[in-house]
Amino acid sequence: MTSMVSAVRASAATMVFIVVNGTAFAAPPPSRAPVVQGVLDCRKVGDVAARLACYDTAVDAMATAESKGDLVTIDREQRRAVRRQAFGLSLPSFTLFDRGERPEDADRISAQIAGASRNAEGKWVIRLDDGAVWRQIDDNSLARDPHPGSIAKIRRAALGSFFVNIDGEQAIRMHRDN
Repeated sequence: MTSMVSAVRASAATMVFIVVNGTAFAAPPPSRAPVVQGVLDCRKVGDVAARLACYDTAVDAMATAESKGDLVTIDREQRRAVRRQAFGLSLPSFTLFDRGERPEDADRISAQIAGASRNAEGKWVIRLDDGAVWRQIDDNSLARDPHPGSIAKIRRAALGSFFVNIDGEQAIRMHRDN
């Protein structure tokens, strides 16, 4: 009987938490900005003059939102540049920049090495041409030392690590430091 009362109390507490906080059943975030949706909704207006007026109003709202910084628009190349700069960082909200990309393209990059050195533990630390710094986390060796101009092909591995092939050599496991 006591365990049943405890279970009921726990369930009641959970329900109160959900009702008060509203987090358990919150609606997913909208897939597009409301001002953009406003422009798209104008397509549904049947009357030509009313549709034009709708578009004028919606586009003005979108321009105002963009000028105030409430709406930011980027094209595919800008999105790819952001995704490339953030590649390897633990930023789950950056999946927005993967939209429209093939999964295999979102999980790998190729970059030129600007500098390479060994740390106190004898592991490789490489700096890419975009400033990203990667540190080796396994004990594998490279046949040839990486150098400025070497090409690093980086792809996602397990548990937040990445495989890095430098100039076509066997991959070493690395982690992005910055």
